[in-house]
Amino acid sequence: QVQLVESGGGLVQAGGSLRLSCAASGSIFSINTMGWYRQAPGKQRELVATITSGGSTNYADSVKGRFTISRDNSKNTEYLQMNSLKPEDTAVYYCAAEVRRSIVTSTARFWGQGTQVTVSS
Repeated sequence: QVQLVESGGGLVQAGGSLRLSCAASGSIFSINTMGWYRQAPGKQRELVATITSGGSTNYADSVKGRFTISRDNSKNTEYLQMNSLKPEDTAVYYCAAEVRRSIVTSTARFWGQGTQVTVSS
């Protein structure tokens, strides 16, 4: 099995910063793309940012210039540095990873349990 464990969420004032971490563990041969998604109350889950194993990144327009995704392949861990936070960034943030569990298996997407980020105005 594969587990993704997130940490770093919390309550912050508008304009503040938070850093989320997501560590993958278990039966892992390799990890391709990793990403962060978020879901606000009453809304669908949306993409925040992704990063490939080679370090190529992609961001939602709403977070460009404020959020930075990164990863440490040696630790199977990804990060999301969130700066200049706005109340509209309030959501449950989920990490995801495309994991290959062996050389003969295809990749599968695994999700973290989610961490709450609340930005007060």
